Amino acid sequence: MGVLRLWPLWLQGLALVCGRAGMGLAHPTTTAPPAPVQVCSEFSQRSCEECLKNVSCLWCYTNNTCIDYPVRSILPPSSLCSLSNARWGVCWINFEALIIAIAVVAGLILVSIAVCCCYCCYCRRRSRSRPDEEEERLARKREERRLQSLQRKQERKLKHDEIRKKYGLLQDSDNPYSRFENE
Repeated sequence: MGVLRLWPLWLQGLALVCGRAGMGLAHPTTTAPPAPVQVCSEFSQRSCEECLKNVSCLWCYTNNTCIDYPVRSILPPSSLCSLSNARWGVCWINFEALIIAIAVVAGLILVSIAVCCCYCCYCRRRSRSRPDEEEERLARKREERRLQSLQRKQERKLKHDEIRKKYGLLQDSDNPYSRFENE
């Protein structure tokens, strides 16, 4: 629910950037006189909305003051204004909620990246294990074919020996007569 509330803030920032960029592109030759810089303290004791129209201002609800945002530190120090009472950008979200929302979004992004990396590693390992199973299956088939080949070779040898024996071409120890060949 908190993330959905951040969308208007992002949209406002996007509209602000696009609007300024669009203005610069639409009127490149005209130069507007610079607006007088208003000091944030001028908006004190008024409303939060008036204060935050200037992006360099910070509204503190504890004493209804509008102060310059401390740009040297990322978060305003607690001596200036507590995080639960400090507002910047929009009045409806405080810095504590903003920090929690950003931390949750960053955590979700990191967790999703970690899940994607683990999933990719798992898929790679799984795809590597499949060729091992495939190689084992192919090796078994190769061995079966080799054994079948040896069996057929043995059967052919027996048939050839029978034919040789039938025609007396086989050198057999049972037959004392053998063919004499001159060399």
